[in-house]
Amino acid sequence: MFTKAIVVGASSGIGEAIAKQLAASGVTVAVLGRRTAELERVCAGSDKLKPYTHDVEAFDEVPDLFAKIVADLGGLDLLVYAAGVMPKVAEGEYDFDKDRQMMAVNVVGAMAWMNPAAARFEAARAGTILGISSIAGERGRRGNPGYTTSKAALTAYLEALRNRCSRYGVNVVTAKPGFVSTAMTQGMGKLLWLIPADEAARQSLALARRGTSAIGFVPARWSLVAWVVRSIPSWLFRRTNV
Repeated sequence: MFTKAIVVGASSGIGEAIAKQLAASGVTVAVLGRRTAELERVCAGSDKLKPYTHDVEAFDEVPDLFAKIVADLGGLDLLVYAAGVMPKVAEGEYDFDKDRQMMAVNVVGAMAWMNPAAARFEAARAGTILGISSIAGERGRRGNPGYTTSKAALTAYLEALRNRCSRYGVNVVTAKPGFVSTAMTQGMGKLLWLIPADEAARQSLALARRGTSAIGFVPARWSLVAWVVRSIPSWLFRRTNV
């Protein structure tokens, strides 16, 4: 189904796993991340993986870099945005620099890359955009307000993009993983339904390959948790320690 892809945020975690799984299925993949050494590690041994060093907060670079990558690949039919940050936030800590970074990386960077992809795919009447959001965006949690806000915003943006582009044959997909074993979750103790990054990548790609502008939790059983969380009255949710 896919032949040429861009994966933004592919130097580790779910993004790395997605890039490698795509390459293993014969897709030529532009692999983007800010750490050159890590990109070279990801791409080692595969002629299907092409490294491009890029910091997603360098928004002004995106139009020219997007055009260059599409030219280098000879086309594009899949864009994956998997970049994300979640710095630790202590109780009583209100750090704007951390909040700004989360919004910049988790949301604004996604918009910067998805906009040119959506325009290209709309003109072509074909193409898929996959955004890696999170179950964390279902409610505003006290533990990390900036992160939950960024993921809620990404989910809303993907929905708006889906509503705008699906009538033109563009497939816009939102994957909402629960807990995934990555650097982001290290040191968080025992986590409910923790899955490897490879499995999160496999399930996210399965959503993208449906071709039906899907939105889904990864794994699907998180949908029940999300329903329960959304159903809790605000006054009661404030009393929870999440």
